[in-house]
Amino acid sequence: MKYKVLGLCLSLLLFCGALAITALDRDNGDARIHQHLTARQPDAGCSCSGSELCTHLPLVLIDTGGQPIPGEPTDQSYDGETTFTTTATGESMLAVSVAVLEDESQNHHPSDEPDLESPALIRVRGNSSRYFDKKSYLLRFTEEDGSYADHPVMGMASHYEWALYGPYLDKSLIRNYMWYNIAGEIMDYAPNVRFCEVLINGEYQGLYLMVETITNGEDCRVNVSEPIDNTLSTGYVLRLDRGSATERNNLNNFTYYTYRIGQLHSILVNIAYPRSGSLTQELADAIEQELSDFEKSLYSYDYDSQFYGYETWIDVQSFVDYFILNEFTCNYDAGTLSTYLYKDIRGKYKMCIWDFNSACENYNHLTTQPHHFEIQNTIWYYMLTKDDAFVERIIDRYHQLRESWLSDAYLQNYIDETIAYLGGAIDRNFQVWGYSFESYRPLQPEGRNPDSYEEAVEQLKDFCIQRGAWMDEHIDTLRQYSHPSKNKKFNH
Repeated sequence: MKYKVLGLCLSLLLFCGALAITALDRDNGDARIHQHLTARQPDAGCSCSGSELCTHLPLVLIDTGGQPIPGEPTDQSYDGETTFTTTATGESMLAVSVAVLEDESQNHHPSDEPDLESPALIRVRGNSSRYFDKKSYLLRFTEEDGSYADHPVMGMASHYEWALYGPYLDKSLIRNYMWYNIAGEIMDYAPNVRFCEVLINGEYQGLYLMVETITNGEDCRVNVSEPIDNTLSTGYVLRLDRGSATERNNLNNFTYYTYRIGQLHSILVNIAYPRSGSLTQELADAIEQELSDFEKSLYSYDYDSQFYGYETWIDVQSFVDYFILNEFTCNYDAGTLSTYLYKDIRGKYKMCIWDFNSACENYNHLTTQPHHFEIQNTIWYYMLTKDDAFVERIIDRYHQLRESWLSDAYLQNYIDETIAYLGGAIDRNFQVWGYSFESYRPLQPEGRNPDSYEEAVEQLKDFCIQRGAWMDEHIDTLRQYSHPSKNKKFNH
């Protein structure tokens, strides 16, 4: 018996040591806040009468003045594109008032004095998620005159723009929270997140995540400098997705005009930052050229050379970690949709994760089953994985992470602790949205859809175990993509 205890203690010490080494390996030096570990717990107690909502989570109260929030899909289209609802005056965002209750020393009630009050603009956000019954929202805090106003929210650093994400497809409720936080431990940056509950015009909407959007910010968000002039003396954020409604933001970069990304499916790279108001045509052209220069280098015979290859353009560790995180979770929108990279002045391109709503066997078809690799087929990784040095870094890093942030013990415990933290908020959420277990079953074949919250959690936990076991056994097979026999036309 004593040897079993000794072995358990030794395993725990090794696990903790691996976590410490991984944490030291990060460049940003900032401690990641995991809300479920630091915030008020559900059993902390409250002296209220119970006559109104009482929650240990932050509360977000939105008053629209009785007006519908714009941005929902209509049954009409324009030039083949879906149109979205607008305000009564034709605006894409509605002016509202927002109150946030976030004091971690007490429970919260809608009648409490708010910790933050601000005017704001709001609209429905997302692509496919716009069609969900439970909406997600883009929120921008403003001054009374309509100019943007930076506010710290729920312990996250000040900014004017936030996403209020409402888990609906993800019936475990925790995928984005879990993987954004784990990515934040592994990579230089991943969006910070906090659970909260939301009321709109006094009507309870359920459990939400307040999420940092991927843009610039002081002490948060991606590290890109403010625009100075029309040269590339500014950092920028790029998004690979369905493109921007503002044509100037869309790039005719190398992989687009050579049909290496899907023109037929309107997949292209657009400039997400600087914003349209700060983006001149000259600056957009300079960004387009710089991205194209990187892509030409990557798709050339010099892709792996010391002086002209991809390593002169990218933070290799960032691209390695992005590959592993999205591959481990089978998050296969990555590399096609919701794909972000950023670059600071005189810096190199880095990747930033986004949207794990469909990850971990929650996609609507079977490509997310845990028994294959996929990211090597996507835009930049198609060439990166032709280099054996890049593939070896993936393999080595994967083994390191399996001893720490991606270990079975860590992931299973993370799920359990997060669910315990949410407490009664889970039941409150499904009092509103519980019908989705019967009426919203998008996964194919039909039997993959969970019938209860407990099944949804079990599905997530089982996936993590199965995926880790499969990747442990097959991670070395990634070497096939860099083997000389497969890459004769690219090699010298």
